[in-house]
Amino acid sequence: MPTPWRQTSPAVTEPAPPPATGIVISRRAADRLRQGHVWVYTSDIEATNLPTPPPPLVPVADSRGLLLGTALYSPASQIALRVVSREALDHGAWLKLLAARLRASIDRRKPLLDKGNDACRLCFSEADELPGLIIDQYGPLAIVQRLTHGLLAPGTIEAIVAVLRNELAVKTIIERPDARIRELEGLPPAGNEPLWSARGSKARHQVKFHINGLAFHYDAESGQKTGAFLDQRLNYAAARDWAVRLGKTDRALDVCCYQGGFALHLAEVCRGVTGVDASHASLEVAEQNLAANAAHIQASVDWVEADAFAILRDWSDAGEKFDTIVLDPPAFAKSKRAVEGALRGYKELNLRAIKMLTPGGLLVSCSCSHHVGWADLEGAIASAAADAGRRVRLLERRGAAPDHPVILTLPESEYLKCLVMEVE
Repeated sequence: MPTPWRQTSPAVTEPAPPPATGIVISRRAADRLRQGHVWVYTSDIEATNLPTPPPPLVPVADSRGLLLGTALYSPASQIALRVVSREALDHGAWLKLLAARLRASIDRRKPLLDKGNDACRLCFSEADELPGLIIDQYGPLAIVQRLTHGLLAPGTIEAIVAVLRNELAVKTIIERPDARIRELEGLPPAGNEPLWSARGSKARHQVKFHINGLAFHYDAESGQKTGAFLDQRLNYAAARDWAVRLGKTDRALDVCCYQGGFALHLAEVCRGVTGVDASHASLEVAEQNLAANAAHIQASVDWVEADAFAILRDWSDAGEKFDTIVLDPPAFAKSKRAVEGALRGYKELNLRAIKMLTPGGLLVSCSCSHHVGWADLEGAIASAAADAGRRVRLLERRGAAPDHPVILTLPESEYLKCLVMEVE
């Protein structure tokens, strides 16, 4: 006869002690990492056992001592840990992994590059499993940003430069620091010398690059972020194509136009285009970009230096009319606490734009605030439409170009929202 089944008590085992060197995090943070996220905030650190000064790469464990992975450590940042592997890694292994991931990141972008598009985001930080690393290519120039303390470790920049030299036909590699992020991360100032320039060629800080066949100027020593908003590349073309599709190609307005991305694409198909921006320096570059494309842009294009809210209020009150309007403001909400005020700003801009659009007009409205979700943005525009007494039809929801990928377990990687609408 078979032996009767008996319930036995499981052996009682004590949890393993935390690693001798490393960081122990809260259960909440551990659960978040197990669900696929890679950040741990300072408030979620429960215990630290590190030498002085702390290493850039540290093991991370839960309160039971179970290893959760290896992370880049930023002691001065609110985001203290950025996990780079679910396994234990030493610094040498991390440098090899970094190089392999960067090569893979570049390989994913190569199909996006051609004669008409020689600018691209080659590495998008956590979205490419390289937290804190941003690399953009503008034609013959590559721009590197290291935005976390751990990436300043010995050998890191050499590994990055070696991959870029081997994988790309660039002539110059420059590091362009983000001063605000470096301050938050407690990082020292970056040097001014190029990281690398091809033998026999002079390091170039100013180059010309192409997006959708249009030429743009780039200056590594000016402009915002790394210099141009490559994430809007496909949205530039979509705005142009929708204007043609709706037959709204008479008068167009690009609000917060920066260096003319939307404006110049609309100028390919519209009779007249006005670009508005508060930055005189940005409009000077926009004028240079217009001149660089004069051979195939016949539209009348003018630039207006003004505050977007003030000029839209004045123009809407004066009864100005446009066939197509693009709203591409800077991030209004850089924290959750700023969302309420940001939504008031989005509603005001869209309200004024809706009032100025001709019947059947095209409205392209963007937000680059991660903390403002799709429902938030659409709700603000719906409220604006109700106040204006206009019916707004949503034609398309768009995000960033594919060189700025979204990772489903990293909601922070989805930040850019672009709504294409018809205003009746």
